[in-house]
Amino acid sequence: MNGPRTAIQSFYKDKVIFVTGASGFMGKVLLEKLLYSCSDLDKIYILIRVKKERSIELRVDDMFKLPMFRRICQEKSHMLKKVKPLEGDISLHNLGLTDNQRGTLINEVHIVFHFAAILQMQAKLKDSVELNMIGTRRVLDLTKQMKHLQVFLHLSTAFCHVDQMELTEDVYDAPHDPDDIIRLVQWMNERTIDLITPQLLGLHPNTYTYTKCLAETQVAREYPNLPCVIARPSIVTPAVKQPLSGWVDNLNGVTGILVAGGKGLLRTMLCNTQNRAEIIPVDFAINSIIGISHKVATQEKPKSIPVYNITQSGILPITWGELLGLGRNLIYQYPFEGQLWYPGGDPRTNKIVHYLLVFFFHIIPAYLFDFLMLIFRQKRFMIRTQKRISNGITLLQYFTMRDWAFDNTKLLIMRDEMSPEDKKTFQMDLELLDINEYVKIFILGTRQYCMKENLSSLPKARRHQARMYIVHLSMKFLFYFGILHLIYNNLEIVRYGLDFATQQM
Repeated sequence: MNGPRTAIQSFYKDKVIFVTGASGFMGKVLLEKLLYSCSDLDKIYILIRVKKERSIELRVDDMFKLPMFRRICQEKSHMLKKVKPLEGDISLHNLGLTDNQRGTLINEVHIVFHFAAILQMQAKLKDSVELNMIGTRRVLDLTKQMKHLQVFLHLSTAFCHVDQMELTEDVYDAPHDPDDIIRLVQWMNERTIDLITPQLLGLHPNTYTYTKCLAETQVAREYPNLPCVIARPSIVTPAVKQPLSGWVDNLNGVTGILVAGGKGLLRTMLCNTQNRAEIIPVDFAINSIIGISHKVATQEKPKSIPVYNITQSGILPITWGELLGLGRNLIYQYPFEGQLWYPGGDPRTNKIVHYLLVFFFHIIPAYLFDFLMLIFRQKRFMIRTQKRISNGITLLQYFTMRDWAFDNTKLLIMRDEMSPEDKKTFQMDLELLDINEYVKIFILGTRQYCMKENLSSLPKARRHQARMYIVHLSMKFLFYFGILHLIYNNLEIVRYGLDFATQQM
């Protein structure tokens, strides 16, 4: 590296790193940031599986062709050679690694970032336990043998303890013993597991938060014999600046809501607009994780396992109402291509009103649209799309209808202890973030990187949106005219009835 190194950069010098989940959203951003800002590291081993008959070499090559690795390819292309892919999977015995590969990791690795997990909230319990718990156990078993290990960072979630409305930076008691749950899913048949899943989940809304909660207990039990730390980000959203402004590669969570609303498909959702929107940009989350690993490896070991809540609580207060309102206003300025209806609708807290609106403005239009597509012999997709939107909204509304408070004192102390140079290189200052500008970045990034819509199409999209607005107003006029006409006709019937009754008297 040219110029003096910062404290964090000096720590990562000559380090050998092992990453699971490197092909995921956060994993890729971690990989890029380490390569770009900690260029004196020795190498990074990544665990990656063959997928869709594409070898790990082809998958890594495809990954490096993504826009997010552009600055690495242009400025530090030699760093890509430091990435060493290992064919494996956390769902396999010994992670699917050969004895030689395991020996290499045991003898060389200093830092482990365990990001791999199944993120589908609606996944079956057996699948979630297999990846989020048994997979974590396999990684821990390997990590405990590493001769030069300085830190094992386990990526959790700020929503893994749903019974705690105010989550401190501590490990809480799990609802069940992780070993018991692992044994249960290993000997029970899948049908029986599905039957008892609701009783096991208890207060947990899905298998994801439940198994991530139990995985924390697994990691905590290894402390202090293993130098481990738990990092809990909240809802991770597109990047502010790095590796690319607005970078995102999936439609999970808030991003999916944004697209569904922007395309005119989402007209209502259950959401308390007064509740805090606990979002964290992915680059701020990754910078925090890199800083956390440095601090844990260099500080005196505390009595209990260190836990960091990577959240914006108390730093960048914003409610769901403010966030969704900003998003809608900016979508009018920077619309998505091919809007099927003019963006509109509002969040609701009344379930009855919400489900009525879902029926009239989601379900009925979807069936009518697909019926027209059938008549014109075109491919039908609207019912399927609305089902996907409905599933996503149902999963997210658990979090939008509750108000969460997260203590992030340790995170802020770590940030304040960083040198000015480290603060600049590994930015975490949410106080400096202009939320209006960030929502604009959010929308434009989603448009480019998720929806593959070039910014040059914005003028055309605006013209299409203007036409949709005229159609929208016309339909509203026809709707209200129809209601008034119906009322008028009913009044005429009542009047004739009264006249007839008077004549008979």
